[in-house]
Amino acid sequence: MVKKLFQTNDDVAFLVLRLLLGIVFFPHGMQKLVGWFGGYGFSGTMGFFTGQLSIPEFFAFLAIMAEGLGSLGLITGLLTRVAAFGITVNMAVAIYLLHLQNGFFMNWSGTQKGEGYEFHILVIAIAIALMIRGGGKWSIDKSIADGMK
Repeated sequence: MVKKLFQTNDDVAFLVLRLLLGIVFFPHGMQKLVGWFGGYGFSGTMGFFTGQLSIPEFFAFLAIMAEGLGSLGLITGLLTRVAAFGITVNMAVAIYLLHLQNGFFMNWSGTQKGEGYEFHILVIAIAIALMIRGGGKWSIDKSIADGMK
């Protein structure tokens, strides 16, 4: 069972999906985790999640870790499926709590109350593909799985 968690192949397409999703989430995760890129850091984000969004502390912690550490996991290909799962859950919760009320489309023109959820659906699709197939070429997961043979 552990081997299945790490198992992947040399597919370049999954390297591209994994790497680019990780790069997109890196600044978002670091905003929440350490306050880089204009973020509020761990304590500020925890305060927002638990106060304004009423997310229980444990789940708020997991959300911050999913984006912060998950982005690093995707970039390196370490625990790709776990990282992709965390980001999938984050995006599903974000749709439900924040974006569903704004409709499907992103707020390109600035005329909506907030952002729609089309971006989140794309993220979920990419993350599900990574959960199914793994991190692909040049992932640490592949090296671990190959070592288990």
